[in-house]
Amino acid sequence: MSTVDKAEKKVASKKSTKKADAYIEGASQIGIEVRKEVDFSTWYTQVLKRSEMLEYYEEVSGCYIIRPLAYNIWQEIQTFFDAAIKKLGVEDTYFPMFVSQRQLEREKDHIEGFAAEVAWVTKAGSSNIENPVAIRPTSETVMYPYFAKWIRTYRDLPLKLNQWCNVVRWEFKNPQPFIRTREFLWQEGHTAHFTKEEADTEVYEILELYRQVYEDILAVPVIRGVKSEKEKFAGGLYTTTLEGFIPATGRGVQAATSHCLGQNFSKMFDIVIEDPKDAKKVHVWQNSWGLSTRSIGVMVMIHGDNKGLVLPPRVAATQVIVIPCGITSKTTEDDKKLVENKVNDVVEELKSAGIKAKADLRENYSPGYKYNHWELKGVPIRLEIGPRDLLNQQSLMARRDNGSKEPIPLADIASRISDTLKTIQKDMFDRAKKVYDDHVKIVLKWEDFVPTLDGKNFVMIPWCEEMTCENSIKEKSTRHVTEQEAEDERAPSMGAKSLCIPLEQPNDPPIVPGETKCISCGGLAKNYALFGRSY
Repeated sequence: MSTVDKAEKKVASKKSTKKADAYIEGASQIGIEVRKEVDFSTWYTQVLKRSEMLEYYEEVSGCYIIRPLAYNIWQEIQTFFDAAIKKLGVEDTYFPMFVSQRQLEREKDHIEGFAAEVAWVTKAGSSNIENPVAIRPTSETVMYPYFAKWIRTYRDLPLKLNQWCNVVRWEFKNPQPFIRTREFLWQEGHTAHFTKEEADTEVYEILELYRQVYEDILAVPVIRGVKSEKEKFAGGLYTTTLEGFIPATGRGVQAATSHCLGQNFSKMFDIVIEDPKDAKKVHVWQNSWGLSTRSIGVMVMIHGDNKGLVLPPRVAATQVIVIPCGITSKTTEDDKKLVENKVNDVVEELKSAGIKAKADLRENYSPGYKYNHWELKGVPIRLEIGPRDLLNQQSLMARRDNGSKEPIPLADIASRISDTLKTIQKDMFDRAKKVYDDHVKIVLKWEDFVPTLDGKNFVMIPWCEEMTCENSIKEKSTRHVTEQEAEDERAPSMGAKSLCIPLEQPNDPPIVPGETKCISCGGLAKNYALFGRSY
């Protein structure tokens, strides 16, 4: 047998063993067939499809159908964020999805950042289009010619616009539902300001709202920071970011970004005003910022378990499912009716208290099946009510997030459920935050960098912030790919990259200006930087 044949046989054997280890016995009863911690990619796909969050769009690879369960989460995000930015004076608008090649190419650095992902419309029917048009990968070049028309004096500032829309980025490598797709939903804010100070203030106001979306609504911890020059938005002055962490893979995910564009685009598109002090023409300062449906995928990856989804109460379309149980062949019709009536009464009481409750009165399914069904869908609380519960004037409450069960009196059920939903929201965040914090490791010697990274961690290192050093770190860490990772065709890039320079810097040990050295190149370190492998 040749060396190649032996290697292929070894890989096939490992894959077979991995699949066997991932399989969950009795999976036909609970819906998810593989273990998250063993076969994450298959687990993720099964959770999304079998919970009915998403369906694959078979007509075009890399595109997906967002089903109501997931779209409700996007609407909850939308409701919160849209109300928050309106308080900052932002107005909603809508611009066309098409942009001419001439406009798209006006900003050289910007188009180079998106060139490989731009989808072009080149035909109409059977005829070629004389001047092909691009489908927006982002809308700077669509919107800013009109900013130049609308902004004439300092009195027209600030101009703050946002649109909720779809964009297309024709990803060719490893599409993954919600995380990396060819079409996705997002909001994109675009604003113009008189001074850099005003623009800077808004950049961080928006970043804080994004933090609230992730941490307060989705119960997903993030690290706030500034991107390196290499990783910043193409054509921008600087980029602030939220960086999430997926414990099952040890990989990072860029959760949201808020960019200060400086005056680069205003110079390209001639967006000028007269300075009221000296009547000189000055270019405005601009920002752009965006949050997408990627947030849904991040939430699923972090909170989901081997039974399916685990939804934070704030985004759950159904927060409480009430199920009749304990009904047997010996149960009289009158007793059965009493149970069903009480189930309906409880649902109405919870709804009156502002809780999203629902009854499952399907007669063709057993209580056990219903439990598994709603666990798969991630409903935060299950209430069980049977004949014995009526005698005791109580209901059995089961929490989806930790599996705990306890009886609660029917007399104060609304207040108890309301308090428990708040507790679940907090507990989910606290657990995820502890896991994240435990996987951020300060590394002070290069020889510890890759082993720490291979332990499914982020690394925080003293860093010089030089682009050549960043390229070197990625190259050096790419050489240490494990065999198991190499087998996964859908795995993201194995090289570590800078994720951000955190706004909250470690101080043990502190960076000493002029003394602390970058652990990669030996130059003087400016700050701690967060590095990791990333989607």
